[in-house]
Amino acid sequence: MSATVVPLPPNSSSETIDFLRRMASMVSGRNGEMLLRAASLIEQLGQRAMSAERLYHQQQIESTRNAELREAAELASDAMVGQIEALRAQLAEVTAAAAAERAAFDAERGKLIDLMQNAESHIGKLTTELDSLRASVDSFNETVVSVPIEVLRLARTQFDVLSAGFARRGDVISQAMSEIGGFAIDQALTAKKTADKA
Repeated sequence: MSATVVPLPPNSSSETIDFLRRMASMVSGRNGEMLLRAASLIEQLGQRAMSAERLYHQQQIESTRNAELREAAELASDAMVGQIEALRAQLAEVTAAAAAERAAFDAERGKLIDLMQNAESHIGKLTTELDSLRASVDSFNETVVSVPIEVLRLARTQFDVLSAGFARRGDVISQAMSEIGGFAIDQALTAKKTADKA
């Protein structure tokens, strides 16, 4: 509840005080003292009233300023709440996207591990087959037959054609066998050249 301060006219209290003091100088005894005391009380009350009015105005200014600050703080708080909610929504989206990416990564990783294990198994089988083919070629080389060089070159060309055909069809085993056959002919031709130079 606000009080309304009505300032006194500037000269009314001083005129009253001056009047009471003049009267006190004309009256002697207790009445004079009472008039002086009344003048002093009026003067004190006037000063207190002016102090109270100044204090009221200061408090009114501070109250207005506090209300403005409170309103600004509420606006800032509302803005911060809005930003926090937006950041929470953004964080939820990023978390969901990260979880989806992680799941996709795990699935892809599982596929790659399966492919790697299958490839290792296939390489093991091919290595075993290649070793057995080399052993067959080595045992074959021990029983070499004399063949004209032109026939060997023709056979080498045939192995290349066979190897390319098997490669197109994806028949890795037959391709490897054809390449081994071609390699064996290359070794025979190289051995022949070396023997001729010696």
